[in-house]
Parts: sequence; C-alpha cells; structure tokens
Amino acid sequence: MFVDKEYLDKWFQKVMERFDTLERKIAKPPEKERPKVGGELLLDNQDLCMMLNVSKRTLQRYRSMRWLPFHRIDQKTYYLESEVETFIKEYFTKNCKSI
Repeated sequence: MFVDKEYLDKWFQKVMERFDTLERKIAKPPEKERPKVGGELLLDNQDLCMMLNVSKRTLQRYRSMRWLPFHRIDQKTYYLESEVETFIKEYFTKNCKSI
C-alpha cells in the first residue's frame, strides 16, 4: 500500500490543528486583572467570599452591621484591601477575647 506524501501531510496538519484546539480549551485562562484605586487593590464579593470562606449573605450581614466598609461602583460592591485587613484584625480580636 502506497500513501501519497501530500495526503499524509494534510492528515498530519489536521491532527496538529486538533491538538492546538484541545490545548487552547484546556489551557489555564488568563487571570483577571483586578481593579485598583490609588494603587490599592479592590476586592469584589466573589473574591472576599472565597478569601473568608463565607457566603454572600454573610458579607451582606457584615455590611449591614457596619463592620465591613464597602464601596459601590456601577451597582457592584467592592472592598479596599486595607479595609478588609482591618476588618479581619478587628473581627478576630473580638472573637479571641470572647473565648
């Protein structure tokens, strides 16, 4: 059996295109660029929920009790990184004293 070189090249080209397509699908998506204000990082609800391991409702409760400062930009809630650090220090200090 004889295989034409052009046919074989086309077949390999198709296989390589498939590999490239699969590689793009499984490649790690680029990390989103986080917004900054005055050089300080802004965290959104999802970031903070994952960081503190709490629900969105818990964040709402912290905001309602005025424990956690927040900023609204275009109907979206953001938290300054420094204010979150202060909140964590105060929150854990209060919990440690009550133990």
